[in-house]
Amino acid sequence: MSRAVLVLVIAASGLWAQSTPDGPGFFALKLFPVLEEAHCRLCHSTAGVASGTRIHFPDAGSKQDQIELFGLSLAAVVDRSDPSKSLLFLKPTNRVKHTGGERIKPGSEQEKVLLEWIQYLAATPEDSLARERRRLGESAEPARQTHLVRRLTHSQYDNTVRDLLGDYSRPALRFPPEDYVDGFKNQLRFQSMSPLLVDAYSASAEKLALNAFRAGDINGLIPCKPAGPRDTNCRDQFVRTFGMRAFRRPLRDDEFRRYAAAFTAQSAASGKFLEGARTVVEAMLQSPNFLFHLERGPDGAYTDYDLASRLSYLLWDTMPDKDLFDAAAGGKLRTASGREEVARRLIADPKARQALDEFFDQWLRFDRVLNASKESRRFPDFSLEMAGNMVEETRRLLDHLVWDERNFMELFTANYAFVSADLASLYNLPPPSEQFELVTFPKDSARAGLLGEASFLAANAGPTETSPTQRGIFIREQLLCQRVPPPPPNVDTSLPEPTEDQPLTRRQRMVQHEANPLCASCHRLMDPIGFGLEEFDALGRFRSHEAILIESPTGVRKDDKKINLDLDTRGEIAGIPSSSFSDGKQLGAILSGARVCQECVVRQIFRYAFGRTEVSADEPAIQQLFATFRDSGFHFKELLNALVKSPQFMAGLEDNRSRPAGPNPSSNPGGSRAEPRR
Repeated sequence: MSRAVLVLVIAASGLWAQSTPDGPGFFALKLFPVLEEAHCRLCHSTAGVASGTRIHFPDAGSKQDQIELFGLSLAAVVDRSDPSKSLLFLKPTNRVKHTGGERIKPGSEQEKVLLEWIQYLAATPEDSLARERRRLGESAEPARQTHLVRRLTHSQYDNTVRDLLGDYSRPALRFPPEDYVDGFKNQLRFQSMSPLLVDAYSASAEKLALNAFRAGDINGLIPCKPAGPRDTNCRDQFVRTFGMRAFRRPLRDDEFRRYAAAFTAQSAASGKFLEGARTVVEAMLQSPNFLFHLERGPDGAYTDYDLASRLSYLLWDTMPDKDLFDAAAGGKLRTASGREEVARRLIADPKARQALDEFFDQWLRFDRVLNASKESRRFPDFSLEMAGNMVEETRRLLDHLVWDERNFMELFTANYAFVSADLASLYNLPPPSEQFELVTFPKDSARAGLLGEASFLAANAGPTETSPTQRGIFIREQLLCQRVPPPPPNVDTSLPEPTEDQPLTRRQRMVQHEANPLCASCHRLMDPIGFGLEEFDALGRFRSHEAILIESPTGVRKDDKKINLDLDTRGEIAGIPSSSFSDGKQLGAILSGARVCQECVVRQIFRYAFGRTEVSADEPAIQQLFATFRDSGFHFKELLNALVKSPQFMAGLEDNRSRPAGPNPSSNPGGSRAEPRR
């Protein structure tokens, strides 16, 4: 249909507005709900596939002035001379190719509302629109996200009791498992305290306290030599020093009195000084002041000790040490240069490697390969040990890139790997002289970087077959920071099984995703990426053909039939220009050079560091972090150093610089809610 005919059809149908809205309030009331219902936000946001376009939705929960400002910003995709040619009209109705498919049905009431707003934007003089944008911009400052209460993650709990008590038993392994939300296990909005977890904390505190003094004060928790069970001077020293370390700040006077009283009662009843100490340890380990980063001082303001904990739990995944406490007490963390100096010391410590391993473990979802299952008839070599080798291979690559100060984007292009004997066999390489030796791939190898490693390939596949969809989702969400909408409810996601009469490849069977409009809009974002990795099977082995196994109805293996089919490994990444590829090595090169992928590394460490996804107010900081990362040659340690100097890292302390670092004894008492078991 020609443009002229299209305009006539629209006019004849009565859809083109005869009158225009009276202002941006119309957009907020009428059109914005239509766009939300059409799920346009999923792509047109910072975390969306269309993040590079001119349409950016405001943050969820934004006030009306921000929504109205967004409505005016859509003028950028309106053709003032011919509104029928506006991308705002043609794209969501799928009259021209739209990656998201049809979002608004042509001829519908929703389209009528869209056309009314387009006419308003086209008819309103540009200077009038500019005045409206200035007016709304003055009052539409996006809300800034601040640090809230954050619970210790299980790994932080284990590391903290290790450094606090000298206990290496890793009690959190027996806690209820943590859920992944927005890619990580530490996102503060979802760190609930279930009854099972409360019970686990209580039982753990009791056991840890008993073990701490079971053989006397073997870990030196008592800073003095008690003269007897009623030695109040030694008691006071212990309560204050242990409380300082357990709560990661000095105790308030009311807290000190409460714990000292509990100590005295128990030591008097038992006649043993260490029983009083055990009671205090058990009580403090159940306190919210231990279990949470409260992220604010006793009078409701942020303090230097909060900042010390932020640094320590990000860079060490555990509590601050004495030097970091001293830096907080001396006000050293209040300047960017002071924080950078401290951060460099922390990063140089071996604890930083363990902390960064925890970030990589969650970001790249190593749990998926460790928990993977493979059908034994097709993959008899797969085992839990091999899965562990797969994860270790990727960890060693990451360690090499970070600690040897390589270009981190080599994660996607490295022509080498750290392989074990099992992995060398899987990759058809000569066995290494020692486990996890650096081995360079042959020039004609299809492997390069993470996408050629079995940890990624096996984790994002099924028990018997590859999954282009899973591999595509992983790349979209973990490596491009783009959310993929979940499938609509009650949609049949099954694929036809290959038969001897119709031995179709996985790709050929997935054509039905394109035929179903409900599926196509999302699957076209994922499947074409995964198709380009079909040269690797569900275990990560290279293959030149796809072997279709037709199992015998008798269950006798020798009667099974295997049919080899040619592979079509052409792929593309919708949303990235010139992104066609035909193997994993080409895909890795595209990702390594794509700004959206480079930025995603920054966004992922940002989300992990602050326990939340970024909002529009964070964008200037994220872009500055990206610039530092890029200008350093993509050195990850420099990204960490830049992160601790960012405004978000100082949230709450900017207007508090004259406040002393220590506690305010006269403040409103809070303190622990938990008491020791009797």
